[in-house]
Amino acid sequence: MTFARIDSGKKGEGLAVDFLKKQGFRIIARNYKTRLGEIDIIGRDKGCISFIEVRSLNSRIFEAPEYTIDRRKQGQISKAALSYIKRYGLEDKDSRFDVVCVEGVDSASPNIRLIKNAFDLEPHYRY
Repeated sequence: MTFARIDSGKKGEGLAVDFLKKQGFRIIARNYKTRLGEIDIIGRDKGCISFIEVRSLNSRIFEAPEYTIDRRKQGQISKAALSYIKRYGLEDKDSRFDVVCVEGVDSASPNIRLIKNAFDLEPHYRY
């Protein structure tokens, strides 16, 4: 991964956090890491715990950013989310997986979209 791509990703995450706060989210954690995977942002939205993947692109040459989250990545996010839920005893709380897409991250006015309930927890990852 190039330094420019890393910087673009960090900038996209910062823009996503600002956007989510304006949408009423309370940010709980950023870059939550486990040996099983990483979650970009963990937030609370009206009592629901939201595990958020951020996808940033400078151009939309190929496809929309949300389509770059394949089953393998969904599995990693799911495992990390379950780890978080178990670690903090949140099994009785509502949770979901959201995606924030930041297009034109380096432009003066990036397009930012929130997709709530972007994917479900795979049945074999449930506890």
